[in-house]
Amino acid sequence: MATTSDIRNGLCIRHNHDIYKIIEFLHVKPGKGPAFVRTKLRSVTTGKVLDNTFSAGHKIEEVRVETHKFQFLYQEGDIYHFMNVEDYNQIGLLEAALDNPKLIKEGEVVTVLINTEDQAPLSVEMPAHVILEVTHTEPGVKGNTATNATKPATVETGAEVNVPLFINEGDKIKIETEKGTYKERVKE
Repeated sequence: MATTSDIRNGLCIRHNHDIYKIIEFLHVKPGKGPAFVRTKLRSVTTGKVLDNTFSAGHKIEEVRVETHKFQFLYQEGDIYHFMNVEDYNQIGLLEAALDNPKLIKEGEVVTVLINTEDQAPLSVEMPAHVILEVTHTEPGVKGNTATNATKPATVETGAEVNVPLFINEGDKIKIETEKGTYKERVKE
């Protein structure tokens, strides 16, 4: 059994008869009263996000996980198919297990968290950034750059990202996967 002092981002815990992954946490020591830990948890089975507060020293049940590298093969409905890069075993995961499924393209290598008790895949960790090609965007209007103006652009995976006006169709852009935001244009 772990305590609230062991809480960190990415930790998987058993809470309310489900397994949750800690997305954010904050240790709070108010001037009056006992300390506590405010957390944001994501269910690895449903993908729902839950805010929860643990009192300091509260016992939490940690779920032991292993990480394995998997390559994304294809999507079929809301099931995403991956292949283990070491032993070539294939698994299918529900869309809810992925943090930002619209940003994953075929051939991308991701990290899959696997529960050591029953070897069940829990969630998928995407790389911090992905590089995708812009397939559709409206042309930028010249002279409309006084403010930090952006326009919507569709990338090769079908996701829509707001980009600066100078981005054109065919450009490759780097996207931050955690927030799904434009980072920079990538030169070939």
